[in-house]
Amino acid sequence: MSVKQRWLLPEGIDELLPEQATQLEATRRSLLDLMRGWGYQLVFPPLVEYLDSLLTGTAKTLDLQTFKLTDQMSGRLMGIRADMTPQVARIAAHNLRDYTGVLRLCYIGNVLHTLPQGSSRNPIQLGAEIYGHSGPESDMEVLQLMIKVLNTTGAVSDLLLDLGHVGIYRGLAKYAGLNDEQEHELFTALQRKALPEIEDLLNSFQLTSESQAMLLALAELNGGIEVLAAAKEVLANAPEQVQLALATLQTVADMTAKRLPELTLNFDLSELRGYNYHTGLVFAAYQRGSANAVATGGRYDDIGKDFGNAQPATGFSLDLKVLVNQLANTNTNKTPTYVTWSDDETEQKKVEQLREQGEVVVYQFADK
Repeated sequence: MSVKQRWLLPEGIDELLPEQATQLEATRRSLLDLMRGWGYQLVFPPLVEYLDSLLTGTAKTLDLQTFKLTDQMSGRLMGIRADMTPQVARIAAHNLRDYTGVLRLCYIGNVLHTLPQGSSRNPIQLGAEIYGHSGPESDMEVLQLMIKVLNTTGAVSDLLLDLGHVGIYRGLAKYAGLNDEQEHELFTALQRKALPEIEDLLNSFQLTSESQAMLLALAELNGGIEVLAAAKEVLANAPEQVQLALATLQTVADMTAKRLPELTLNFDLSELRGYNYHTGLVFAAYQRGSANAVATGGRYDDIGKDFGNAQPATGFSLDLKVLVNQLANTNTNKTPTYVTWSDDETEQKKVEQLREQGEVVVYQFADK
């Protein structure tokens, strides 16, 4: 490598310069204070863990995104975290298993991806989780906190909230008798909303006309609150699991209308983000006009089971670096006061007093 190329960072790895770093730190502090005011306790999981712990249970889906290395002390494989959520679930299920009542945890830290999800392979993940409550009230709380966090940063405006529930497709697939391969094929086509492909797949599966009609309808059940009413009609003969999922969506929609009346809601019953990870409600916040979510979340009740303490869980996460990069470049640094370097004790005490008062004082060195 030439001298000129030595400073180049790997593709997808970025850094923050003073202005952005200052904005990020100020934003980080305000958001942690915000979440603490809601009762969320801060935890700091390690950057690396043994692989068999890091990729336990539903976290196995992170395998391809995880950098792996060998621990020189034990010889065991370790991974650099690609997502902090499973780590926090481990802390809740193991280290804090004796906690009584509903547990609220929050976190912030660097994660590393083998492949970019968006523009960066080294996001700064911030999130909040609730453990020990299975009702829609906890889903609503993390959803409301997520919107509050986004509004507090000042980086986004005109938000749209996308809502779905993985239990709808999961219940219909089971009702139709799809095997794992068929379920995956149809899942992939539904994510693209490729109607001709969906129709061809359903025809090839040789399902009952009832199951075929309900699964085909999922791709078009996308829009405002009227989608829930349409879904109740189209899926009227669906199994109880699907009816309960629709009821949860209606409950959360009603709560959101009361608590966040200014928020625009979109319901997409074929949106299955994190299908192998989430177990219930899923949601994502978008800035209107953008195809990239600025924050995502949902319910993932199964994750604690693999750590020996099964418990309901729901939460959200976002990349703080993305939000900071969307902030206007404002000078967040105070104008410094420059003083001449001096060994005079009186002058030094004046400098210390100014710094204690929050002023920025910079010594100027004599030219040499």
